[in-house]
This record gives sequence, structure tokens and C-alpha cells, in this order.
Amino acid sequence: MKESPLTLDCRGLTPALTVLRIKQALSSGPASDSPPVVLLGAECTPEQVVEALGEAAERVRYVLPDRGAHPAAVAPGDAPAAAAAPWWQRHDLCYDDGRLHLGGVDMADLATRVGTPAYVCRADRVAENIQRLAGAMSSAGIDHRIHYAIKANRSPSLLSYLRARGLCGADVCSTGELMHALGCGFPADAISFTGTSLSGKDIEVLARFPDLRVNLDSLSSLDSLGRACPGREVGLRVNPAIGVGYQGDPRLSYSGAPTTKFGIYLEHLEEAKATAERWGLRIVRIHFHVGCGYLDAQLDQLQDALDAANALTEHLAALTEINIGGGLGVPHTSSDRPLDLERWATAIARRFAGRGLRVSVEPGDYLVKDAGLLLTTVTYVERRRDVLFAGLDAGFNLAMEPAFYGLPCEPVAVAPRWDEGTETYTVVGNINEALDKWAVDHRMTRLREGDRVALLNSGGYAASMRSEHCLRGQAGEVLLID
Repeated sequence: MKESPLTLDCRGLTPALTVLRIKQALSSGPASDSPPVVLLGAECTPEQVVEALGEAAERVRYVLPDRGAHPAAVAPGDAPAAAAAPWWQRHDLCYDDGRLHLGGVDMADLATRVGTPAYVCRADRVAENIQRLAGAMSSAGIDHRIHYAIKANRSPSLLSYLRARGLCGADVCSTGELMHALGCGFPADAISFTGTSLSGKDIEVLARFPDLRVNLDSLSSLDSLGRACPGREVGLRVNPAIGVGYQGDPRLSYSGAPTTKFGIYLEHLEEAKATAERWGLRIVRIHFHVGCGYLDAQLDQLQDALDAANALTEHLAALTEINIGGGLGVPHTSSDRPLDLERWATAIARRFAGRGLRVSVEPGDYLVKDAGLLLTTVTYVERRRDVLFAGLDAGFNLAMEPAFYGLPCEPVAVAPRWDEGTETYTVVGNINEALDKWAVDHRMTRLREGDRVALLNSGGYAASMRSEHCLRGQAGEVLLID
């Protein structure tokens, strides 16, 4: 594979700021045989930049928003858009010879072989994400345990892979998930259970597994499990009354200002302690989960939630573990800044490290979402009034988060025809619902019926949440192992 050139995304910048950024890159960047590629927005033309840069302009290529690369800046035969790395590109998800590859596997070839729609997940990317997270916590001096939230992606092949490699435990939120995790090889003592609205039957199942790490989120469930298992060690799910979610979206906050169903509030903590004492239960762990999909921009808000949860620990003398839940997110758009794991781990260590407490974390999105994509096929391209539609053979029932929570799965061409330029599409699925839109006003290389399109960030909360709505729930599943 050829060396990837430096890419400068200057879309949205004025000509002056664009020139400044290019000059900084040329003066401070490492030497490379490939000239840097500059993505220009509508606010700036190559002519403006060339005039300001002078002789240095010959060391730069430009990619325009509508027409691909500037013809004077690209060598004959080059694929202009291929030279400009998209925001989501990384070492294992990229274009190679003009075709999308995940983990070195050609997605166009795979789509031809297995058909579409099809979920594709690279197991080794999941392992890399786990190891990165564990490394950050270890570097911060945190005694930790990682439980993968299997509700994000409960593929038996993926779960068996994770268990066989001993990478993590499992986090489950129902007795059905508990049995599923056991069936994939996780022993009860490697499973964390945090459910809500537990039934009598749920309590009966939990009582059979004394080694299971059970966290109760209500006074009612605490009383019921105490009656069934007096003297047991338990965890208490608390609500710090501060929430955080992707881009501050209240739909993704589990413990913000509005009172939610999740966890026991400070006002009811003494009642919870009395219930535990009545049945001889030892509260050795607190659990809290404040929201989903948070990134670097939300870390200050997360620290407020950590402070509130930390204050609750003063009321529980027998604690040995703090479970901070999950919620770590991944970028969904070019404007999203990835989560700074070092800063995240430091914030946790500042509150809980060095106190004889183990810190458990239950990530789902962070581990699997960017490890997977959904392969689809274009069913039609058609203009209606002033909107150009591109239909896919996959509807929002196969990945519900874009419609329900505003967490996009960006559509990208699997084998783009760079020389044909781009168009702005509204990308839609095959479900008879107005919500069934993958992207609106989305710029892509030109599409034709039969083209393959990949929906990125479909590794988490896609297959596990799919429905049979309109009887269109059928989709293949492929696990890639390096």
C-alpha cells in the first residue's frame, strides 16, 4: 500500500486561515514523498490559495467540494478523492486501490460473496479498543476490570472470541443476556449484572448464581433479592443526578436533571441501607451509568458526575468496587473530537485511585461500534423535485440509532468512481416509515443502481437492536479475524 499523504481538512476556513494552516504544515510537518492534500470548502478556491502561497503552492494538492481534485494539482492517472483521507480513515479502515477495505478485506468482494445487507465486524479492532482502554487505566494507576456491555453487539462468535482471548468480562442487563453470556463461555464470576424493573422470575434466576456480580437499581429489587438470598454481597446502582451524552443530547442522558428510572438517588440511600441491613446484605459496590456516546467535549460534564458519585461513597463503608458503567463514545461525524482516554482515565484516578477500590467499566459503543459496518446495495437513484434520493436495501430497522438518537452511520461508497465527481444525496432505506433516512444532504461520489454502500459505525447497537419491521430484518453477519 502506498504511503498515505498528509491531509488537511480546511473546509469551513477562510482563505487566510487556510493559507496559514498550509504554511504551518509545510514548515513543521515531517518530510514526505507525497505532497499534502488540502480539502477546500466553498469559502475558498485553489486560485486564492495558490496566489497567497507563491512557490510553495507547487508542493500542495487541492480537493474541491464539488469536483474532486484541482486538475492542476494532481498527477495524471491519480484518483483525486482517494488521495484525500476521509475523516474516518484509519490503518484498518481505508481505501486501497480505490476500494474500501476493513482489516485488509475488500468490502466489494465480500458483498458479492455474502450478499447484502450484511453486518461486518473486525474482531481484532475490538481487541485493540479493549487494550487501548486497559492501557489508559493502567497508566493512570487504576486497579480496574473491564466488562463488555453485550447489549451493544451480542454476536455469539464475537463473544466467544473475546472470552477465548481473555480480554474482558461481560456486562449484562437481563437474565436472557446472562444466559447468552454463559453460553458463550463467560463464567458467572466474570459477569456483571445491572438490570431494571426486575420481575420475580428475574430474581429467581439471579439467586441461582451466588458468584454473579449483581447491581440492584431499586429499593424493590434490593428487597426482593435480599428475601431470596439473605447475607449476599451486592452492588447498588445509584443515580448522581448529573447526566452526559453525545453532543449533550438529553435522549442519551441516563441521570440528568429530569428524574429517571435508573438507580437510587441520594434522598433514598438511607432507606436502601436499611433494606440491605434487614436481609444481611453487604453493599460492596456502587454502580452508576450517566449516559451514552460522550466524547472529549463532554468530559467536564462527566467530571461533575464523577464528583457527585464520589460523594455517595462516603455513605457506604464496606465498598470494595466502583463501577462507572459505560457511555464512552466514538466520533460519528468529521466535527467530532475523539475521547481523550488519558484525560478520561486521569479524571477517574483523581477520584477513586489509591483508595483500595477496584474500578470497573462497562463499555459497549467504544469497543465495537467503529469495528463494524453494514454493507448495503443501492436500489435506485432518482430525483424528486429538488432532492436526489439514493435508496438502499437496508432500512433503519437494521441500525436504529440514527433515527432514534441522532447517532449517524455515515454512508460511504465501497468502490467509488472518483472520476465522475460527486453529488448531494438523501440516502434512504426500504422501510415504509418517514424516519427511514440514513443521511440528508450527504455529499458522495456519484452512485448508480447496484453500487455498494457501507454504513459506518454499525458495529454497535445495530444488529442487537434490529427488528422485523416490514419483515425486512434479514441480514447476514460476518466476523473478520486477522
